[in-house]
Amino acid sequence: MYHDLPIWAYILITLGLTHITIASVTIYLHRYQTHRALELHPAVSHFFRLWLWLTTGIVTKEWVAIHRKHHACVETNEDPHSPQRAGLLKVLLEGSELYRQEARNIETLDKYGFKTPDDYLERKFYSRFSFLGIFIMMAVNIFLFGFLGLTVWAIQMAWIPIFAAGVINGLGHWWGYRNFESADASTNIIPVGMFIGGEELHNNHHAFASSARFSSKWYEFDLGWSYIKLMQYAGLAKVKKLAPQLAFNSQKKIVDLDTVSAVITNRFHIMSHYARDVVKQVYREEKAKASETSKGLFKRGKRWLIRHEALMDSAAKQRLDELLAQSQSLAVVYEYQQRLQALWQEKTASQERLLDALQDWCQQAEQTGITALEEFAQTVRGYSLAPTWT
Repeated sequence: MYHDLPIWAYILITLGLTHITIASVTIYLHRYQTHRALELHPAVSHFFRLWLWLTTGIVTKEWVAIHRKHHACVETNEDPHSPQRAGLLKVLLEGSELYRQEARNIETLDKYGFKTPDDYLERKFYSRFSFLGIFIMMAVNIFLFGFLGLTVWAIQMAWIPIFAAGVINGLGHWWGYRNFESADASTNIIPVGMFIGGEELHNNHHAFASSARFSSKWYEFDLGWSYIKLMQYAGLAKVKKLAPQLAFNSQKKIVDLDTVSAVITNRFHIMSHYARDVVKQVYREEKAKASETSKGLFKRGKRWLIRHEALMDSAAKQRLDELLAQSQSLAVVYEYQQRLQALWQEKTASQERLLDALQDWCQQAEQTGITALEEFAQTVRGYSLAPTWT
């Protein structure tokens, strides 16, 4: 049944087939199976599972367990594929091998692979003959497209190892922009998440791992989320979790338990606002007043003022200390940033204790004499939890 098609048709077919694979990874494996951010209709769920078996040989339990371990151990020696530990080229070029190596770790599968498919088909077919599907796909491609079917098949087989195991796991923890200062090195590669189904927005995902939507800013586009919304309208999907949102009430002048809940739940948003409205504002003011001999120090130390301490090496910490020694205002702003972060690191603290700590923080911040910090503290008083819309 060989079809002789123009070359552009083969290109479109190949792109279409690989895109279905990308959608299967981001919607089924990542957002549904790993993070339980949504529910899928059984027919849709099984289609994705079957398609991944045909095009990648991925075993759901293995992929889910490895990704969950990545989140639990991110940027440590236990992280299965951190470029910060293994090196960027290692993850880019050998990402699939790192995946296969971790998939052989029974402890990882047992600890992190819970609540993944364990039905008859999974046990007796998909997991047992994980590589059979890709050879069936090769045979189908040759049957449909002749010799060029091998090329289509080869591209299908390379797509996930290159773009998911390599680009996302590699560049997504090395290069790009960051909306949120999480304790890992995750980045958003580009704001338009189309080519890899929204996975390009990796920093957003690490900040809010259980959210079904990866886009955060108005200018960001998550194609995977668009597909989820279409399936939701058709009754084939149900969104369970989204990233929290901040609400601001200008009439609210006291810090109460609602304020505490809003600050803790939206800690990444809070620190993003603090970096924009306080740190960068005071930094610009202090840099403008700095002597010519100090301006080089300001330039070199800017990024470390907002970077999470876990991501700084000894040289970076030294540059930061030198910068803070040059500016009392920046030292105060940095101190209050660290104190604010410490609020949600107190995992055993009671609500009342957190309330007292946040009230003290606001009162003391408003007495520092630093305008940007005082205004931010007043803003914090008006924060509350906003309803999440899907």
